[in-house]
Amino acid sequence: MRPLFYEPLAILVAQGAKAVEIGGEKLRYGPGVCFLCGIDMPVSSCVVEASPEEPFLALSLSMDVSLAAELAAKMPPFPHDGTHFSGAATQAAEPNLLDAFARLVELAEHPAPTLEGLVLREIYYRLLNSPFGSVLRSLTTLGSHGNRVSRAIAWLKENYARPFSVESLAEVVHMAPSTFHKYFKEITSVSPLQYQKRLRLDEARRLMLAEGYDVTRAALAVGYESSTQFIREHKRLFGDPPKRSISGIKNTLEDADQ
Repeated sequence: MRPLFYEPLAILVAQGAKAVEIGGEKLRYGPGVCFLCGIDMPVSSCVVEASPEEPFLALSLSMDVSLAAELAAKMPPFPHDGTHFSGAATQAAEPNLLDAFARLVELAEHPAPTLEGLVLREIYYRLLNSPFGSVLRSLTTLGSHGNRVSRAIAWLKENYARPFSVESLAEVVHMAPSTFHKYFKEITSVSPLQYQKRLRLDEARRLMLAEGYDVTRAALAVGYESSTQFIREHKRLFGDPPKRSISGIKNTLEDADQ
């Protein structure tokens, strides 16, 4: 599986199957099943069922969080049922949701901006009323625990290179440290400090791959005090030291261009 970050999105599989690992929990989803992610989340993912005759086919829809919040505010309360409050989940797509996605695909071939906006609002409405709806509503409702975790993530994305404590970040979003840590890990599957580490590693890889940074420069740019620590943590997550890993990605891209 490949470690990566998912931004808020909905993935609907049409053919084949995919697997995603979130905090040690493995989810597999295939035709007619939606993978929903309501928050920026570190995951590991890979396609597990595909062939030249039947390639993996899926529709991925980036979530407009502001639109989800607008619709959620107009809908009646949808209490959480008390189950695990993860920021991502899989669920079977109901016929009305499948129909809305099908109409969205048709509009991609025959653009009609006004209709597209209406179909998107319908998709969001149906997702907000789905089993995952309580999580989506919490993440977009001002003042809720889920929304405060969302705000903490926004802060971390802007300040990933800065040292911080859980107590100071909890204060930023006006939560008790123990409550904040509990909900942050429940929603994202990692602690705030682990989340920062993933942000740093991802940004360092981007700097090496897209900006040509060497290992030491990339490590210092994202907040590591030494390249040794960066190399150790990179190898632990990605399986290879950063230099070898980035060289492998570049070689793969060059082979694909030939």
